[in-house]
Amino acid sequence: MSNSTDKNQHDLVIIGAGPAALTAAIYTTREDIETVIYERGVIGGLAAVTDVIDNYPGFSDGVKGLDLAEDLRKQAERFGAKIELGEIKSIKDEGEFKRLTNEIGEDLLARSVLIATGSDYNRTGIAGEDKYYARGVHFCATCDGAFYRDKRLVVIGGGNSAVQETIFLTRFASHIDLLVRSNLKASDILIKELQPFIDSGKVTLNLGVTPKEIVGDDNGVNKVIGTLSDGKDKDFPTDGVFVFIGLKPNTQFLKDTSIKLNPQGFIITDSNLETSMPNVFAAGDVRSGATMQIASASGEGATAALKIRECLEGRLHSNEVKQLEVMP
Repeated sequence: MSNSTDKNQHDLVIIGAGPAALTAAIYTTREDIETVIYERGVIGGLAAVTDVIDNYPGFSDGVKGLDLAEDLRKQAERFGAKIELGEIKSIKDEGEFKRLTNEIGEDLLARSVLIATGSDYNRTGIAGEDKYYARGVHFCATCDGAFYRDKRLVVIGGGNSAVQETIFLTRFASHIDLLVRSNLKASDILIKELQPFIDSGKVTLNLGVTPKEIVGDDNGVNKVIGTLSDGKDKDFPTDGVFVFIGLKPNTQFLKDTSIKLNPQGFIITDSNLETSMPNVFAAGDVRSGATMQIASASGEGATAALKIRECLEGRLHSNEVKQLEVMP
């Protein structure tokens, strides 16, 4: 679609390379929209570091997250999408084009932009978490679980990801203490899958425990101190700690832009997935109102791609007044 010969001028720049971004790129490139994807980390996003995905349509036996991410990448590239490793640090509205600046100060001009940067792992903020990061404190069971074969582990969290990753870590650990601040908030099916490991003694479920400190030495982590519901502290001996307490949106680079965020930092969009900056769209886990599911992220990527096509053809805004839909 673009007739520009400037290598830094593009029809569409997609920021992020998770399922929403890659799905969008499949659609846009098939529509002959010249598309460049910028990713600062792992192609496939958090999906790529998920062991097995059981709820993505079309895979009766589930699919490894890394395999799904790789297939999405290959499919997008087959139709002409270009993937660049780098980080977009700022976006400025210059009318027909948006000026994006990457981490080395290089400017890109894009007629349209899709922000699909997803979310990242929350941290507890307790003492020792930063000190022992990657030396006993981890946020990805698929990445680091194998280092703890026949070792004791502590998992912090009580939602779906905490339970799912605890089940995965039972492949390696000799014992896991699952520390939950209140009650388990995971889905019934995951709690049911966890129960046999609790019954066998492989996993000990500790409810009403607030992590206070991660303690270790030069060799790494050796215990987590938790505060019980009665106010007393208890030591949980461990060789490693895995933290799964939710996600935060990757929107720090948007703080000084005109793109509106909700109080939690997620991007506010209208019903077309367009942000408060014209011709800039958002899809997936970074968007306010997202369901944080891979299937819905891919669906939003497809929807955004179709709206971007309309935008580039000049049809999206011709007969409508934009109303931003503020979601929780």
